[in-house]
Amino acid sequence: MRLFIYLLLSFPLLVSAQEKVTKRNCRILFLNPPADAPAKLQLYDGTTCQEVDMPEMNFSKLYTVAGGNLTLRFLRAPVVKPEEVPAGVPMSNVSENVTDCYLVVSGDPSNPVIPIRFQVIDAGEQKFRKGQMMWYNLTDQAVGGQVGKQKLAMKSQSRVVLDPPAKTSEAYDVNIAYRIPDDELLHPICQTQWIHDARSRMVVFVYGPGGRSTPQIAGFTDFRDEAKKPE
Repeated sequence: MRLFIYLLLSFPLLVSAQEKVTKRNCRILFLNPPADAPAKLQLYDGTTCQEVDMPEMNFSKLYTVAGGNLTLRFLRAPVVKPEEVPAGVPMSNVSENVTDCYLVVSGDPSNPVIPIRFQVIDAGEQKFRKGQMMWYNLTDQAVGGQVGKQKLAMKSQSRVVLDPPAKTSEAYDVNIAYRIPDDELLHPICQTQWIHDARSRMVVFVYGPGGRSTPQIAGFTDFRDEAKKPE
């Protein structure tokens, strides 16, 4: 009898835990889009198809997609069943342990169906908390410098999460340089000041055409309204 009562009382908690992993947040970012980039597309998670914005150099609003292991696809037109998905559409897998993610989109002229590609970036709170900064170096050069109170050192094609660069909502110095292979000199990218927002997370991309061209840096603030988290 005691075991039955314990299981009965635990059942709502088990259901609640299961519900928490059936949905996940995502935000879309079109990094350095071409002039003819689509402004809207359909995002299909294998069950639900929804129209989404493809903002230029800015985060989209929060979208909710299914949890668990799935494949996300961008489409021109909505579909109801997986077999209706056209061949060759941009797609990317999401593992079940990713509870929150960014869909980082870039142009792909080689895809005749939709000229984009995208990657899924894990942005779960256990890896990326409010006040922190997530840096992505998408270039073939090593990048480093000083970000407020934190030192930055990134190999090519790498990611790093920095602790808050300041203690309060204040200005902090950003001094970033890059190194060209087979060249011992440091080449400056930027020397400026940014404003820290302890309420938000910040995602920074270092990108560019490569070679001896100076990389570009783009930072995006991700503020989450706690009241609007998915169930």
